[in-house]
Amino acid sequence: QVQLVESGGGLMHPGGSLRLSCVASGSIYKIYTMGWYREAPGKERELVAVITSIGTINSEEFAKGRFSISRDDAKHAVYLQMDRLRPEDTAVYFCNMDVVPTPYDSDTSNYWGQGTQVTVSS
Repeated sequence: QVQLVESGGGLMHPGGSLRLSCVASGSIYKIYTMGWYREAPGKERELVAVITSIGTINSEEFAKGRFSISRDDAKHAVYLQMDRLRPEDTAVYFCNMDVVPTPYDSDTSNYWGQGTQVTVSS
């Protein structure tokens, strides 16, 4: 099994910055795509940004120019630097990873973290 633990959420004023972290632990041989999603009250979960194992990044429009995703494969970690935060960024942020558990596995398994709350308010 693999566990993902997010951290770094909290309350921030508009225009401020937060850095989210997500670390995976457990049976991990390789991690392919890592990503961040968010779920605002009354809304469906949506993509924020993803980064592949070769560093290709795909971000939603609202994240471009303000949010930056990065990864550290040695630490099995993915990060989301969020700058110029807006009240509409308020949501629970979830990390997601595609994991190959052992060298003998041909398929990936998809895992979610438990989420971290980000609240942007003055």
